Amino acid sequence: MAVTRFLFCLLLLSCSAGLSAQIISGRIIDSATREPLGGASVYCQNTTLGSASNKQGEFSLELKPGGYDLVVTFTGYQARLLRINASEGRLADIEMSKEEKSLGEVVIKTSSEVKDGWVKYGGFFVDHFIGTTPNATQSKLLNPDALKFYLLKKSNKLRVLATEPLQIENQALGYVMRYELDSFIYNYNNDINSYRGYCLYTQLEGSDSLKKVWAANRSNAYQGSKLQFMRSLYDSTLTEDGWVVSLLDEQDNKKFIPVANVYDSAYYGGLDSTNQVELWFPRKASIQYNRIPAPEYLKQFKLPKNVLVQISYVDMREAIAIMQNGYFYDQRDWVNQGYWSWKNLADQLPYDYEP
Repeated sequence: MAVTRFLFCLLLLSCSAGLSAQIISGRIIDSATREPLGGASVYCQNTTLGSASNKQGEFSLELKPGGYDLVVTFTGYQARLLRINASEGRLADIEMSKEEKSLGEVVIKTSSEVKDGWVKYGGFFVDHFIGTTPNATQSKLLNPDALKFYLLKKSNKLRVLATEPLQIENQALGYVMRYELDSFIYNYNNDINSYRGYCLYTQLEGSDSLKKVWAANRSNAYQGSKLQFMRSLYDSTLTEDGWVVSLLDEQDNKKFIPVANVYDSAYYGGLDSTNQVELWFPRKASIQYNRIPAPEYLKQFKLPKNVLVQISYVDMREAIAIMQNGYFYDQRDWVNQGYWSWKNLADQLPYDYEP
């Protein structure tokens, strides 16, 4: 009887796992001729999930519940970005338009390029794009020649573009990241940087012992990450998972007051028919995670060694929508500083990561 019960439970778990994944499919065509485009690259941004269209332009991806940015690229055509929900099933035909100039041609013809840009700004770019954390020290940009650097003197900004997708090997987390950089901008006036682009993760091959190291490092990177925060918020487990949210005092811009209930309707909109929740902070927010910060962070920012929690600060331009897998939009409306700003590309995990 015990064996029968065990097998039955195992069968239930297998069925549940199978039901959790959903198939997204579609067809890619030329917008002018309506002909199918075979061999187009199709992937979900910031995931390990990618494919290519067949001769009929058809593709399919198996996705876990949640939201995704679907990226479609094809040589000689403008890239397409579609916000999708894993529950959509069949998508409408994705029309691709031919581009007049390649990114490389546009970049090369821009007049404000810095000569020897990599020599002058390469290290600075890597520190602010890949990061300065322990995981970043084990990450390497494989094609730095793809970068072009521009110094915008009037606005006092550094802008970085790329003529091809950047290839970044992360030996700490066991990924190769193919990052299609739209732009990287560093503002010298306020020491704030921002970058936009689309990333596809591929898992590195390695021995069983190395895979265990990667799994442990990924779990460590997940704890206290923005991805974990979004999922905790969605699952209504912020307190249990060790998060404390505070808002800047309206009368004192140096004091933060803990929010008694983040799920109050003043800040939070519950699940709707699109399976997403909404979040809004009317003032600067302090987001605290009950875990000791990395000693490298304390040393770099000259903070006391007795700091016991990780603190990030967030300014929101508009409310954001959050999906089950931690995906949220519009990401441009979320600006963070503090601990999360220290964690750049080398510490980020794909949306399909499961701890």
